[in-house]
Amino acid sequence: MKVLWGLGKGLTLLFWLVLLVNQISPLNSPFHLMINLAGSLLLMTHVVELVLYNRNLKERAHPWRDRLQILVVGIFHVQTLAAPAAGEVRHA
Repeated sequence: MKVLWGLGKGLTLLFWLVLLVNQISPLNSPFHLMINLAGSLLLMTHVVELVLYNRNLKERAHPWRDRLQILVVGIFHVQTLAAPAAGEVRHA
């Protein structure tokens, strides 16, 4: 399963690279708009994930590094975070 999460992280980073190249040197007519739209939607999705998982990150050793990774690769980083032990129960 770690291979799939790593592959997802790599493909997400590749997409961010394509988006960056598109900002520097825009592609042909409809493609640069579609890439920019997809990048905007992906960024908004990652911001929502960051808001949803913010409470879980406060207890981690390096919460700001985890927040940055969630902002860049999203759910692929969330899935690699260690789950709390079965005996620990978090109350709201």
